[in-house]
Amino acid sequence: MTPPRIAFTIGDVNGIGPEVLLKALAQPELQAICSPVVVGNARLLASCTALPGAGDASVAGQELRVGRYSVPIAECPSQAVLAPGMHDRLAGQLAGSAIERAAGMATGGEAEGIVTMPISKEGLNAGGYHFPGHTEMLAALAGGEPLMILLTRGMRVALVTIHIPLAAVPEEVTVERVGRRLEAFASSLQNDFGVSDPQIAVLGLNPHAGEHGTIGLEERDAIRPAIEQARRSGTRADGPFPADGFFARYDPARYHGILAMYHDQGLIPLKMMARGHGVNVTAGLPIVRTSPDHGTAYDIAGRGIADAESALEAVRVAVEIIHNRRKRPGVGGDDVR
Repeated sequence: MTPPRIAFTIGDVNGIGPEVLLKALAQPELQAICSPVVVGNARLLASCTALPGAGDASVAGQELRVGRYSVPIAECPSQAVLAPGMHDRLAGQLAGSAIERAAGMATGGEAEGIVTMPISKEGLNAGGYHFPGHTEMLAALAGGEPLMILLTRGMRVALVTIHIPLAAVPEEVTVERVGRRLEAFASSLQNDFGVSDPQIAVLGLNPHAGEHGTIGLEERDAIRPAIEQARRSGTRADGPFPADGFFARYDPARYHGILAMYHDQGLIPLKMMARGHGVNVTAGLPIVRTSPDHGTAYDIAGRGIADAESALEAVRVAVEIIHNRRKRPGVGGDDVR
């Protein structure tokens, strides 16, 4: 198939996003599987190429040159000044405008997918973009109900709730919400990952999955009814499972995906398994978006020691999803990544 056009957002220029992006773009594999365009600010990108870890990258006009490759830059005006490791309002504003531009490219047919570099949520909000993170902002820009999926080889985890305080989670765990997330997860596994007959494990919210109502009622009143409802509509789902026991005895061959009730419940074990090489996927949208599973890592920004493997894996996953969406319904690919 024709390599898809992918828009890469610059992320927070004061974090490790520019470094891992430059390292990823220098890889022959990336250039072979996609046609990249960088959405950012040429002046700041040029400053980033002077930092350790940039290799022989350089900027000439509106082109980023990485080794023997030339990558066009979709310009986002900015008055930000490069200051690795620092929170900055103008850097957050640039990060937000790059997401906005890339989403417009994807919805307008200029790109088939977006791979986003890490942002500072504090910087994003200080810059005037009032969203909890990428997931919610892209949903507002592109439409649809987002489903956050993080994956690594051997595990895919989707979330019922995303970036909300832990105290607010129980009231959001309803039959309707869990049911919608189950349906969206099954759909993504089929259409995005080519799993013909997905089977999903659903975690409980409370310790011991509520212990038959003695340690909480969410399993009885919301999660189990949602699973039963999903089964009646043809989705293969099991649970609710106590989260600790499920991950302690986790078998990658048993389920194609895991539905967790809240952010840390699912992502702590996923990130322990991924060891920095995981991928964040925003499913449920008309556009394809993936991202490395790490943050801005201000503590090592500008030092040239950031690992680009998660960014490369995000590109691989984006290309996989694009190819699967091109040939809907997806076939094959039942192996868990």
